[in-house]
Amino acid sequence: MAKPQEKVSFGTRLKQIGQVFSFTAKQDKWFVPLLLAAVLIPLALTVLLVILFGWIYLAIGIMVTLLAAVIVLNLRSNAAMMNAAEGQPGAAASLIENMRGDWRVRPAAASTTQFDMVHVVIGRPGVILLAEGNPQRVRGLLGQEKRRLAKVIGNAPLYDYVIGADEGQLPVRKLRTTMMRLPRNLTGKDVNALDKRLGALMARPQMPKGAIPKNMRPSKGAFRQQRPR
Repeated sequence: MAKPQEKVSFGTRLKQIGQVFSFTAKQDKWFVPLLLAAVLIPLALTVLLVILFGWIYLAIGIMVTLLAAVIVLNLRSNAAMMNAAEGQPGAAASLIENMRGDWRVRPAAASTTQFDMVHVVIGRPGVILLAEGNPQRVRGLLGQEKRRLAKVIGNAPLYDYVIGADEGQLPVRKLRTTMMRLPRNLTGKDVNALDKRLGALMARPQMPKGAIPKNMRPSKGAFRQQRPR
């Protein structure tokens, strides 16, 4: 079941806004000028309306100014996040985990030692597989994961996407929009049942495909130490 969202205090919310502001300002050189324009222009119009027609327009002007600032912050911060996420391993799973709605995400349900991975997402559309990494290797992972999930998903729709910027791939910046446009094929009860079945299937972790990195291999002396004398 989806966990209920915890209440966030006012101080924590202000801290989060400050972090988003700082991050966006570093990533987007146009953010601060656009934010200043979004604040100063409505304020100037508010002052003009107050002088001409009275104080009744002060509250309206402040509300419009705050709304314009929030819109600029939201749009530019989302764009900055998408630009920073492109090419980062696990970016697709992280974006889905922070989306609104009931999305059950299992990051890197299948993976290789070269950081190729397939994330499994369960939601009202059905089961969605998101592959990140080398296109040739992740397509093999996708095929394996499809065959594994086919045993338990029944008639639930199955979608798959390869995340990337090349032809035939889904860019990270379009991932949220694509997910929200998928049809709602399942009820909440169906999602819960499907989540339980997939949870049982994935309880046994899979070993990553590929050669074991040298720093993860046991030393030669480790085997000698384990032998009985």
